[in-house]
Amino acid sequence: MILDCIAVDDEPLALGLVCKFIEQTPFLNLVGRHAGAVDALKAIHSQKIDLIFLDIQMPDLNGIELARVLDKGADKPRIIFTTAYNQFALEGYKVDALDYLLKPFNYEEFLRAAQKALNYAELINKAPVAAAAPGESEHADDNYLFLKVEYQLVRIALDDILYIEGLKDYVKVHLKGIEKATLSLTSLKALEEKLPSKRFMRVHRSFIVSLDKISSMTKNSLQIGKMNIPVGDQYKEAFGHFLNKWI
Repeated sequence: MILDCIAVDDEPLALGLVCKFIEQTPFLNLVGRHAGAVDALKAIHSQKIDLIFLDIQMPDLNGIELARVLDKGADKPRIIFTTAYNQFALEGYKVDALDYLLKPFNYEEFLRAAQKALNYAELINKAPVAAAAPGESEHADDNYLFLKVEYQLVRIALDDILYIEGLKDYVKVHLKGIEKATLSLTSLKALEEKLPSKRFMRVHRSFIVSLDKISSMTKNSLQIGKMNIPVGDQYKEAFGHFLNKWI
């Protein structure tokens, strides 16, 4: 698989180095080099681009701002930031960047990030594209999902999920047999839409539970392992229908 790439940097030496690294990487194809984000944006809208090596500190439009205006979805160009400033790492994570290369970086570090992009692209191409039935996740027939954890995609088996806890911009996925929860930068609502509704239920503004992991329940709360989870008022009707099946 070949990834069509552009490099964006207002520093000529840095831009030249990234382009050199791209050209010596067999699975990367350099289709453009740009000294600013505005020019890069025009190129992105005029041709298919898989991957952008993107500087952050640039005049007119910086790399973070460019990342925010790109189209959403799995087929949008992926981004690897190349910057001399480590204070933008969290912002880079929030705009769904694949990696964050801190200047000066060598070819080994570049190749590691590029390989991550290749792995991601291959993963997306293998994902099912069939339309989902109403109320069901597009991955409802699968037994796993992928979550972005730090700068990588982590495969999570649905059978292993006990419950999911929402924490503002993050979620904590609690898995059986693993003491430490998996932390991912996404919303509980976004994750709820990916999970099959026959197996998972939102019972509180802060909790989604795996229905087959419930050990006991009342109309106001449920127990999963040692965790007692409250049922929120706005979710009691739906949870009550589930509870009535077992009474």
